[in-house]
Amino acid sequence: MNILVIGGGGREHTLAWKLAQSPLATKLYAIPGNPGMAAVATCVSGISIEDSEAVVAFAKEHAIDLAVVGPEVPLTNGIVDACEAAGILAFGPRKKAAELEGSKAFSKGLMKKYGIPTAKYEVFTDAEAAKAYVKQEGAPIVIKADGLAAGKGVIVAMTLDEALAAVSDIMEDQEFGAAGNRVVIEEFMEGEEASLLCFTDGETIVPMISSQDHKRAYDGDKGPNTGGMGTYAPAPVMTPAMIEAAKEKILKPVIAAMKQEGRKYQGCLYAGLMITKDGPKVVEFNARFGDPETQVVLPLLRSDLAQIMVACAKGDGSLGKLDIEWSDGAAVCVVLASGGYPKSYQKGYEITGLDKAEALGCHVFHAGTAERDDSVVTAGGRVLGVVAEAADVRAAVDKAYQGVNVIDFKDKMFRHDIAHRALERQS
Repeated sequence: MNILVIGGGGREHTLAWKLAQSPLATKLYAIPGNPGMAAVATCVSGISIEDSEAVVAFAKEHAIDLAVVGPEVPLTNGIVDACEAAGILAFGPRKKAAELEGSKAFSKGLMKKYGIPTAKYEVFTDAEAAKAYVKQEGAPIVIKADGLAAGKGVIVAMTLDEALAAVSDIMEDQEFGAAGNRVVIEEFMEGEEASLLCFTDGETIVPMISSQDHKRAYDGDKGPNTGGMGTYAPAPVMTPAMIEAAKEKILKPVIAAMKQEGRKYQGCLYAGLMITKDGPKVVEFNARFGDPETQVVLPLLRSDLAQIMVACAKGDGSLGKLDIEWSDGAAVCVVLASGGYPKSYQKGYEITGLDKAEALGCHVFHAGTAERDDSVVTAGGRVLGVVAEAADVRAAVDKAYQGVNVIDFKDKMFRHDIAHRALERQS
């Protein structure tokens, strides 16, 4: 099979790395890809992933058998629909199904209609009305931009002043652009967050290994929210009973609801969960693999990713016949970021030690890198994901940080406490 991975971040590098291991994969392409992906795929620059027509034209010209869509924007733009119209199999939800991530108001409305557990909420298009509701409800409270905001459009406000400022930033100052024309304001849920991704063909649901992300920029879960500073899998809070509860009360009902609404959902569904005293509740749904959750979940997959993706995309019932196997071990990802992230930061610094980290047995997934004069340089806020697999979380943490310590670039920033919740449970 000729396979095309659409995207160029750490998630897509992980997808390409895993797909390259499939006996089904004969040729792998990536649009646009990145320097790390070049080891397993032919990277294609000059085509925007938001230009569905150009992507499909490339796929037809290169006889692509399977297109795998990484980021959310092409999905909400309808790239899967465009591929299918051209006779190309594509992994990911169609445009109408991707609205589950594209609009938080749609997602919350669907959950309310079908009784899927989530936080109490209201939707606003007027800033003054939103502020009045915030004053009525008090803090802590959660303010969310309705549209796509690259994982950063959610503010957990612990004080009334923070909440009112968040409404102003999103709705009046347009900090996230048009994504903030409408906001969803939710009750603050007490508990521990975890991520549960699943493969689905629109009928069958196959949960992946649970994981936990670290959103805050600094140690001790301090500082601003980021796209994710690290992850680990599995998450101890997701016991077998909790995974079963999430599958029966959340994953199955939402896939059935989407089908009922004429929005059959196929691909990867990401459920961001809050594990409360009343069981799992939905924080958010994403219409694709999480980043950096993918970096720890896929290394633990022992089965053929390409075969699974084909079954999901075809929706012919073959997914339910696959015996999908996972490792009993653990994986940890530590994100190396540019100093100043998620605010302003400099780019273009040379990265050294990548080979040393790989020699230690780590996987180094590129997120924001570029090539310059035969060197790899920083080109984004999140630069690399250093991933280690081991028998347990403690060993995986130790190995990942060994990899972190041999990689260097100017203003390198990272958290020193990835997987601290899992380690605290072990102590």
